[in-house]
Amino acid sequence: MRYTLKDYQAEAVDKVLGNLTRAHDMYSRYGDASQFSLSAATGAGKTIMAAAIIESLFFGSDEFDFAPDPGAVVLWFSDDPSLNEQSRARIQSASPALANRLRIIEPPFAEPSLKPGNVYFLNTQKLSKNSLLVRADRSEAIGDQLLATTPDMLQTSIYDVLANTINSDGLTLYMVLDEAHRGMQPVKDRTTIVQRLINGHGSTPPIPIVLGISATVERFEEAMKGASNRTVLPSVEVDPTLVQASGLLKDDIVLSIPSESGTFDTVLLTRAVEKLRESTRAWREYAASQGDVDPVEPLLVVQMGDKPTDEDLTQVLTTIFRAWPELPDTSVANVFGEHQDLKIAGYHVPYLKPQEVQDRTWCRVLLAKTAISTGWDCPRAEVLVSFRPASDPTHITQLLGRMIRTPLARRIPGNELLNSVDCLLPFFNKDTAMSVAEMLMSGATGKDSDTGGGEGRRVLFDPVDLAPNPEVPDAVWEKFANLPTVTIPRGRTKPIKRLTALAATLAKDQIRENPVSAVEEMLCAALDGRAVQHREKVAKAREDVETMSGEELRRKIGGGAWTSTSFDAAVDLRALDDSYRAAARKLSPALARAYVDHLAPDNDEEALLDAQINVAALALVPEVVEAIESEADQITRQWLTETRVERKNLTDEQQAEYDRLEGMSLKPERIALTVPRKAQAETKERDVNGNERHLPTSTTHLLTDENGTYPLDLNDWEQRVLATEQERPGFISWYRNPDRAVKESLAIAYEDGNQWKALRPDFLFFTRTANGVAVDMVDPHGTHLSDALPKLRGLCVFAKEYGSEFRRIESVAESGGTLRVLDLTRPAVREAIETATDAKALYTSDLADDYQ
Repeated sequence: MRYTLKDYQAEAVDKVLGNLTRAHDMYSRYGDASQFSLSAATGAGKTIMAAAIIESLFFGSDEFDFAPDPGAVVLWFSDDPSLNEQSRARIQSASPALANRLRIIEPPFAEPSLKPGNVYFLNTQKLSKNSLLVRADRSEAIGDQLLATTPDMLQTSIYDVLANTINSDGLTLYMVLDEAHRGMQPVKDRTTIVQRLINGHGSTPPIPIVLGISATVERFEEAMKGASNRTVLPSVEVDPTLVQASGLLKDDIVLSIPSESGTFDTVLLTRAVEKLRESTRAWREYAASQGDVDPVEPLLVVQMGDKPTDEDLTQVLTTIFRAWPELPDTSVANVFGEHQDLKIAGYHVPYLKPQEVQDRTWCRVLLAKTAISTGWDCPRAEVLVSFRPASDPTHITQLLGRMIRTPLARRIPGNELLNSVDCLLPFFNKDTAMSVAEMLMSGATGKDSDTGGGEGRRVLFDPVDLAPNPEVPDAVWEKFANLPTVTIPRGRTKPIKRLTALAATLAKDQIRENPVSAVEEMLCAALDGRAVQHREKVAKAREDVETMSGEELRRKIGGGAWTSTSFDAAVDLRALDDSYRAAARKLSPALARAYVDHLAPDNDEEALLDAQINVAALALVPEVVEAIESEADQITRQWLTETRVERKNLTDEQQAEYDRLEGMSLKPERIALTVPRKAQAETKERDVNGNERHLPTSTTHLLTDENGTYPLDLNDWEQRVLATEQERPGFISWYRNPDRAVKESLAIAYEDGNQWKALRPDFLFFTRTANGVAVDMVDPHGTHLSDALPKLRGLCVFAKEYGSEFRRIESVAESGGTLRVLDLTRPAVREAIETATDAKALYTSDLADDYQ
């Protein structure tokens, strides 16, 4: 794979491969057909995950401990040929190993069966009555779609090809049903076509294994209605909050609506152009700061009604060029369904295929209608103005859902403005706009939901831009930059692989000298030591590698009892090679190769074989593997600590790779807290009746607007805490810690059951003392939630490890109408929390004080 999978992607791929193993076993043993789905919101990288799945299916995978299926054939089925071409291009980009194995099925198709190790793309339209793949004199018709037919110029139809493939003893046909990129307009008789294809018909057997790739499980289930006699395996669902946390999706969606009655379409279109200009400047400034040659060229999407008139289009174009006179008149394109160039008011507006828009950076304004296209994605689309009526929120949310990918496939640290998308709705009011906001926050657009949403995404109506408060002294910012925050461990971490990846990255960035060789030497030395320490177990393991134990059963023909005799036999080279490859999956292929070279430096054939047997034996001893993983983890943590200062000089793109490696930790590890540079915050609050009022403001927050104020969106507890802290002697400033997974949010790890989660304390307060600037962490903490006690224990661990860097670490909760506080820097408090069974009782005990 060219791309490194995100944690959630790797976990999903692992689960899908587990299902495919089970499905293949059921089919090969019992002939049972099966189905299941992989569902994830738009922007999760479903096609990238599919590429990793197919690559593992064809070639096997050390990372996922998955053996290849030499007879695997993949049929990729979607609604549209352009969709298939787009998916093929994405898979090819993600996996060079698959580049020559991706084939579009086109007539004439003269192969008797599909070939193993290839992906074939087919779409519904190619099964129409006019298709050479199925057309013949005798046919079985469904509406105007024909099945089980013989095409011109060929002896067999595509259905005969599929039948031959399925009936072949050496082949297994896997069908990928692409439900993720469906448009809003249904294809005629599509359901019948898909069901007949999957269930089989006439002489064509059912498809053995069907994997649906979908935005939601419900969408796949809808497509599979009518599928019969199939085992339904567990669906693989990607948590949208993990997708949001990964940085692949924009964090903020800003909605602009008229606040009074009237016709304001051109006013908001002008505002949209201004936002496009601001975004262009911001991306060029960012590119200059990073040394990038090509900055992101943001795009404005103008969503028209279903039948825009020439007058409508003239008004749009005139407004755009009046608002941005320097914009070249060749900067506008259209993706209307008519697929035609437009000549409007002297402007030439060429047609672009939707999948080409992202790469045609000359296009800065795009005219569209409904959802533009099935499967359309354009990460550089930053601004949308929609002239759809207020009664049509679904088209808007679906189009906006296609615009939420981050342009660089990563979050821009410390800059919320570059992690947002703007949507301007001239014909909406507060009530109708709230319905759009709710859809975007929850992804609640029914079975066709693909906007993600949930924790980590904000929908803002009237935000204000924030920048560092000029009244805050440099000493506070220096203190902030050096505060500890920690990683939140994820599953499936392989310490050896993590270390080798870190070494390669350090070498690429020229931060350490010869780190790859150093890692190999240290781990080979560690293997030498463990081989001596566990010599008896290693010897027994080597014997197991070199011999096969069996049992011979005997019984007289006339009857009688069975008798058994044990035997041992030497294994052949094929079995030895299999044992070595299994060891390489445990120790990592890189370390396995390095240790073989270490044991057999002269490349003597017998010495190499002996070294491979030694590697296989070592990997069978759990104590050896655990010790090497522990050694690798220790080296990784040491190197990340030692290189922290040097890495601060790298570009954001380079640092993103270290963020990924830091995130692969087995336990919470200290990482750098990013200083926020640009942010945005809501300025108004709305009650349950929709009434608005301006939020109160503060002048002492670390970030303020151009007027030197910060909007206070706080609940009652938080307001009381802030008021109290601001009255303390020496108070300078405060920071509202973001409650989402961004680098400028201080995170504390805690265990809830078997899962690591993040606690993000609400407040950091900065105070002037005799010893310089001190930091107080105060977190208003509810006791009614099930994770209240695990969070307190996470705070205990953090306070024990990093308490010396804070003056106070306090958790505040209300008890009997009084705010009570636990001081986590006190050992007695931490000890009580470790043995407690009730969080609420801690705040009413003598260990807590009244908060004042």
